[in-house]
Amino acid sequence: MKIKDVTSVIETFAPLRWQESYDNAGLVVGREDDEVHAALLAVDVTEEVLDEAERLGCDLVITHHPIVFHPLKRFNSADAVQRCVERAIRRGIALYACHTNLDSAPGGMSWYLADMLGIGSLQLLQPSAEEGVGFGIVGDLPEPVRTVDFLQRVRERLSVRVIRHSDIAAERVVRVALCTGAGASLIGDARRAGAGLYITADLKYNDFMTPDKALTVADIGHFESEYCAIRLLFDILSKNLCTFAVRKSECSRNPVNYLV
Repeated sequence: MKIKDVTSVIETFAPLRWQESYDNAGLVVGREDDEVHAALLAVDVTEEVLDEAERLGCDLVITHHPIVFHPLKRFNSADAVQRCVERAIRRGIALYACHTNLDSAPGGMSWYLADMLGIGSLQLLQPSAEEGVGFGIVGDLPEPVRTVDFLQRVRERLSVRVIRHSDIAAERVVRVALCTGAGASLIGDARRAGAGLYITADLKYNDFMTPDKALTVADIGHFESEYCAIRLLFDILSKNLCTFAVRKSECSRNPVNYLV
């Protein structure tokens, strides 16, 4: 099977035109007409993931995060990005990323995570100009739940080690907003949507004061909020490419460590 046969399935679900201007989604290493035999799905391209790809015989690595965000001026193995790109080229491993286009796709990252957490009646939190496309979601729980108990549910279902949150605005919550990845810019949208809780990642100090106790904001960690990309991409590919081998990485790891 050719690379383009695999990536066209992903891009039917999340076209590259939906990525943000700063992004670098798409084929980072490889040629569309190259033959591939198996794909490994991961959050990031790391040396451990490439070890895994070679061990499993995968000649295509599909990740959520693009390994190259900024132009590389030299290839001298000075850092992990250069080493991974060099290695992929030398070993004939193609690298493909599906990033903000997967975030903004209908049924994309935030939708998938919301379903895992039991949030229903979903609507876009920040729609774009194109129908059904945008970032974040807001929806309702089947019944009111203690805010602290729901955060505990998030922690357990997503294997989150630490949740940072603002003051608990209300004892119980029924309307929940969510945005995978860095979503501080959507706090205002969550508030206007009537959410009692907003779940996201990469919040800064002042972001925890921004809601002014109108809602609770919770930072569950960037990796933790986006680990579901592996499952989402697996679902997309396995349902459409029955004869192509797709494997979920077991070596995708959080670069953030916690001392507890």
